[in-house]
Amino acid sequence: MLALLIAALPAADTTLVFAGRDNRTNVPIPRLEAATAVDGVLDEPVWHQAARLTGFSQFSPADGRPAEQETEILVWYSPTALHLGVKASAVPGSVRATLANRDRLGAEDRIDFYLGTYHDGHQALVFGVNPLGVQQDGTLAEQGRGGAGGERADLSPDFVYDSRGRLTDAGFEIEIRIPFKTLRYQKATTQTWGIHVIRRVQASGQEDSWVPAQRAAPSFLGQSGALVGLTDLRRGLVMDLNPVVTAIAAGSPGARGWSYDRAAEFGGNVRWGVSPNLTLNGTFNPDFSQVEADASQLLTDPRRALFFPEKRPFFLEGIEQFATPNQLIYSRRIAAPIAATKLTGKVGATTVASLFALDGRETSRGGRAHPVFAVGRALKNLGGGSRAGAVFTSRTEPGFSNQVGGVDVRLVSKSGFVFSGQLAGSVTREGGETTVAPLWEFDLRRDGRHTSFNLGFEGTSDRFNAAAGFIQVPDAVNTAGGIGFTTYGKPGAFLARATIRPAYNIRWIFSDFTSGQTALDRQFFLSGSLAFRGGWTLSVFNWVEWFGYDRRIYRDYALERRGPGGVVDTVAPYPGGPRIFNIGPNVNLTTPWLGPVSLQFNTYLGNDVNYDEWSPARILFINSTLQFRPTEKLRADGTYVLTQYRRRTDGSIVSVGHVPRLKLEYQATRSFFVRLVGEYRSTQRDSLRDDGRTDDPILIWDPVDSVFKRSLALARRSNSLRADVLFAYQPTPGTVFFAGYGGGFRDERRFRFANLSRTTDGFFLKASYLFRM
Repeated sequence: MLALLIAALPAADTTLVFAGRDNRTNVPIPRLEAATAVDGVLDEPVWHQAARLTGFSQFSPADGRPAEQETEILVWYSPTALHLGVKASAVPGSVRATLANRDRLGAEDRIDFYLGTYHDGHQALVFGVNPLGVQQDGTLAEQGRGGAGGERADLSPDFVYDSRGRLTDAGFEIEIRIPFKTLRYQKATTQTWGIHVIRRVQASGQEDSWVPAQRAAPSFLGQSGALVGLTDLRRGLVMDLNPVVTAIAAGSPGARGWSYDRAAEFGGNVRWGVSPNLTLNGTFNPDFSQVEADASQLLTDPRRALFFPEKRPFFLEGIEQFATPNQLIYSRRIAAPIAATKLTGKVGATTVASLFALDGRETSRGGRAHPVFAVGRALKNLGGGSRAGAVFTSRTEPGFSNQVGGVDVRLVSKSGFVFSGQLAGSVTREGGETTVAPLWEFDLRRDGRHTSFNLGFEGTSDRFNAAAGFIQVPDAVNTAGGIGFTTYGKPGAFLARATIRPAYNIRWIFSDFTSGQTALDRQFFLSGSLAFRGGWTLSVFNWVEWFGYDRRIYRDYALERRGPGGVVDTVAPYPGGPRIFNIGPNVNLTTPWLGPVSLQFNTYLGNDVNYDEWSPARILFINSTLQFRPTEKLRADGTYVLTQYRRRTDGSIVSVGHVPRLKLEYQATRSFFVRLVGEYRSTQRDSLRDDGRTDDPILIWDPVDSVFKRSLALARRSNSLRADVLFAYQPTPGTVFFAGYGGGFRDERRFRFANLSRTTDGFFLKASYLFRM
């Protein structure tokens, strides 16, 4: 069909047709003095002169095969913008496209463009659009883990660009205009940009790529095609002013009824394109009124910290340039900034990023001084996918300072081996003492089409402190590795791809490792995954583990022991017990869209550690998501999380948690939507005892009264409901109006809803406008 259309265009030049399957991926992009109305109809004469990218190949689930459906990309540029057109064929009635919210296109057919404006094979700006023109954008800064098929874009940043789309009898068409004001790029007079184009087809579960990319290659962006010969790009003055006004009323019950704390604040952001390759940002009193609360997470291993992504617009600008192998830079540590500034970009072959921030007094250790943050990151491209970097972070305030410095490297061999390494150290001064501590990480891997392997060795000192970063598992040394085997079905077969992977992980407490003691945990895994035609996936993960008693978790534990004559004695430290053996499976099933419904179901069932008492437990974890799209404007997402621990000794429940969550959204237009979110959280824990050993009652240390207390280890339960309503108008990133309500309620009995009592109230307004100079 598309071939006939191409032949019918009298102005089309066959020398401007670039078929990816023929490895014609270097595209001399036409520069045309023209303007178009972005309406999703590619009928203006200028489109006949565009370069045409054709000959797509399948990328997932099996790469290296011709795409089953035709896709044609049209590309040209004017002095002020890059113009992209899409003509995609599809089986009638198979295209999934709704008025989805921005960045929520996981359930949609879409086209993703990866623009490597620095042409370094490492970082790219991502512009995605569904067949109706709804946008999904972000950044990709490759970390080199899991091969080309394992990289995922960060969808937090939003960019200003125009897009429109429409369904046609043959499939769909999309038109995109990306102003050069929006982009960061090289300073050279004549430039080459990397470009990847991925089409995601929901009906088949396949991903097609213009470049015949290999999933097992060390880099996805390193396989990009190229837009060659961009010249005389005119951005004009790049100055964005974004004033923000927020108002909030937070209520809570008191002795005399409800009382409300009201506040209205003014803040703003400014962005100045100092040059095409350097951007300076500033902010004053940046807004942190999240339009949707972070979804609840249940902590199953107390040694792991919970991670929440950044959502504030100022910190999202250029976030990919602050990426490090370990999260040594984590901007949410700057919790209540008064003002901040940052400079990001690329100088020659080196990406640079720096940030300075003054945080609020309430975030300081003493509550009186303003913590000062300074962050710097540099990454030099060594060619061939290799690079070397350095990082520095600092947090200072009276009586406390913390600095972290580190270097990292990624080396790619011609045979596909990838070595990644990082060395870092922290210096912390507090109370007249100075502490110096190390962190390291080394990883060697090779990803092939049928076989892959990895070996890793990492460690973080118990004294390592990243006051401007995030360390998920501190005070640990790990060695891990695995080997994977993959086979592919024939074209059109029901089974598209199958993978099996044995792996291991051995963990020490840091001080045990450095003193030559035995490992704390030994884990062995056998996982398998199946990808079926039509988008079905099934994965099974089996674990066999031996966990040792982790004394760090139980420093605040003791036992209440009754001696002769009923004399009560306190036994501390908590004696713990022997090594615990665990075994069990994890099953994950993901369905394609079955009419208006799709499902993801994930469950763990087997033996694990009861961390509340350090004893063997039988666990049942469920994490499931049901999506419902009855119309192109209405969507509903329901999730349910269950965590249950039963003692293996007598089958009694130690703890159980239920978290159902329902989100309803009505997208009246691309700019206006209404959202309702309800989340119920029910947790229950039994009175703690020395299970399986003495059965003596457990005591927990109360730091306020400086005594061990039984009351802190008695049975407890909590049932709460949170409801949020949001009215949102967002025509472009930076220009928004939000009005919302959030309320918290306590339920006397789980899921009864009969005697709900209100515990919190919150009303907020936010208005901002983006002025582009």
